[in-house]
Amino acid sequence: MVVTVGTCLLVAFGSTAAETNKSDPMTLKEAFKNDFLVGAAINLDQIYGRDSKGVPIIETQFNSISPENVLKWEVVHPKPDKFDFAASDAYVNFGERNHMAIIGHTLIWHSQTPAWVFEDVNGKPLDRQSLLNRMSNHIFTVVGRYKGRIKGWDVVNEALAEDGTLRESNWKKIIGDDFVEKAFEFAQAADPNAELYYNDFALENEAKRNGAIALIKKLQKQGVKITGVGLQGHYLLTEPGLKQVDETISTIAALGVKVMITELDVNVLPSPARAFLGADVSQRYEARAGLNPYTNGLPDSVQQQLARRYAGLFSIFLKHRGDISRVTFWGVSDGDSWLNDWPVRGRTSYPLLFDRNHAPKPAFHAVIESAVDTQASTSSGGELVEKAGAHKN
Repeated sequence: MVVTVGTCLLVAFGSTAAETNKSDPMTLKEAFKNDFLVGAAINLDQIYGRDSKGVPIIETQFNSISPENVLKWEVVHPKPDKFDFAASDAYVNFGERNHMAIIGHTLIWHSQTPAWVFEDVNGKPLDRQSLLNRMSNHIFTVVGRYKGRIKGWDVVNEALAEDGTLRESNWKKIIGDDFVEKAFEFAQAADPNAELYYNDFALENEAKRNGAIALIKKLQKQGVKITGVGLQGHYLLTEPGLKQVDETISTIAALGVKVMITELDVNVLPSPARAFLGADVSQRYEARAGLNPYTNGLPDSVQQQLARRYAGLFSIFLKHRGDISRVTFWGVSDGDSWLNDWPVRGRTSYPLLFDRNHAPKPAFHAVIESAVDTQASTSSGGELVEKAGAHKN
């Protein structure tokens, strides 16, 4: 069943994945076609077509893709003398077949980078110039292979600590504070036409956001190309508040760069720590009673809370649609999500718009409805009207 809203069709609650097919004009990419790209991070089973339920959703709903893992250093460059492009080639081919904007994630990161990258043949730490040479070789080889095919790259990922200073990674310890600048310079030289991004989580927190602002201004002052900043968007049901998200987008956009929501999901499970965790993959907690409460399914009350949260977030994204170029979900269905295993392994998580059976959830319809409401408001000459209660969080 569908409900007509103006000239648009809104898929009604309770529809199945089969009903949300290529003949239905109200897909995510259609709903936001005048606002921003809508993407998903895809995994190996989807890249190689083994996920028979997930692939049709990707092809139908999204016009941009990001690689969950296949372009990270440990996969694409596992040994000093070996590059492995089998999976990344398949990823790029998937995007090209489906006429999608293809994103490269990620070139320089402290995690999922093999230990050998930072060591000489004797296992001792490299000197600065040797690591710069290794960084340059990696970036020129990977970016150069996909020159003109990958739209933009997360050049540096998560370089900041929570207080806004540079994280004490091996990149910083060996090269120095200018490792970020050097990575961007190499990426620009490897593909002058590619968009280049800095990507991080928890930039909604003031101290870390201020660090990001300082970093971006420094790069700009030095004449380094930086096209955009990715706000990862690993959120909870109530944190960060919508006002924080709103202010963060405004502040970053004021620097003259595009803003992207790059890894969007909403964790509905109890936090094992008092503080908002963000997305630090090194954080791990033991399973204990109460941390995995929804093993038999998500209660309707929480489904509706999740839907309201997504509606509120998208009201903010739409408010800034002139500055936001892409919103990417980190996964396709709940069963794909990394949050099933982080920061507590083995939990049953429900952070995305499609459930484990690949059916659209109330959150999916809430997101679609936010676009319909905006479209209706715009066509009637009104300002963007945010949904009642959207700013309660």
